[in-house]
Amino acid sequence: MSDTNPAIKPLGMPKWGLAMTEGKVTAWLVGEGAPILAGQEILEIETSKIANVWESPVAGILRRVVTAEGETVPVGALLGVVADAAVPDADIDAFVARYMETQAAEAAAAAPPPEPHTVMIEGRPFRYLRMGPGESEEGATPIVLIHGFGGDLTNWQFNQPALAERREVVAIDLPGHGGSTKELAGADVPSLARDVAALISELAITRAHLVGHSLGGAIALWLALEQPARVASATLICSAGLGPDINMGYISGFIGADKRKEMKATVEALFADPALVSRDMVEDLLRYKRLDGVLPALRAIAEGAFPAGAQGLVLADRLAAAGVPVQAIWGEHDRIIPAAHAEAAPAERRTVIPGAGHMVHIEKPGEVNRLIEAIVAG
Repeated sequence: MSDTNPAIKPLGMPKWGLAMTEGKVTAWLVGEGAPILAGQEILEIETSKIANVWESPVAGILRRVVTAEGETVPVGALLGVVADAAVPDADIDAFVARYMETQAAEAAAAAPPPEPHTVMIEGRPFRYLRMGPGESEEGATPIVLIHGFGGDLTNWQFNQPALAERREVVAIDLPGHGGSTKELAGADVPSLARDVAALISELAITRAHLVGHSLGGAIALWLALEQPARVASATLICSAGLGPDINMGYISGFIGADKRKEMKATVEALFADPALVSRDMVEDLLRYKRLDGVLPALRAIAEGAFPAGAQGLVLADRLAAAGVPVQAIWGEHDRIIPAAHAEAAPAERRTVIPGAGHMVHIEKPGEVNRLIEAIVAG
């Protein structure tokens, strides 16, 4: 598209997760002729896995809606066109026509999406997904993403691709989760952190920015405190490790649910908007729980990390002594770990985001990504 007016900016169907091939536009939140800002929520998109709002990557005026509400189009398809008011309509028409002509050829020539890989460490498999350019000319330190209890590396589908535009980003599956080993060397936070450190070392990452969600946040914080030379910064998202409170009803409900209705009701507690919980999301979780070794591993981790119905490792009193920058990000309506736990972080490094729950990085990915990029850049 280099021969078109550079003032015209396309809005293409985003790719959320490795399995996404198409998306349905369920609602435009702005109309043609409306000014939009970069980061503004402009579209509601539904996939087979999840429905979510999409933030505009560019600023300008929405000059043309190309994909109407109710239409399903492949990833990369033109949704709309953004340009200043001074750009002639004829240029917009030419841009749309040219985009349509070249879209199929560009999609065919595109590199295949990255796939997760597995590495063996002391006889146990660990799964990870690498994205991004690797070490840049400036030697950019990579980011490592650590999911929470019952999650896996796909929980970062709205974050990893965006963060990987500037540096290497590695999402991992914790022991007991996803495609990693179901054999635990230990089930408490320090034991899981040692497994994460071993995986990072195996991937030849000597130093990383750690981003941890929920249980993964406690793991990131433990590594930042115990192995600061290996940690450039730690971003704690709705994190364990900053206070004793934990919604054990959710933990036990997740472990015990074996029917779709039960699992759906349990998982809805993770979101401020329960409509984000799709049938496919629920089915994926039930399939995961049926894998050999998953339920014993989840029970062991619940007992090791949350003994007697409370968090077993609280590191809030050590936060001030951390030798690396640490920030806390929370969803205001978190029903799993109270947003008040964010107060353990310095005021200038804590953010509570309205309209989001425990999965704030899924519900408000643009804001979370900007906060991660800020601490990484700093």
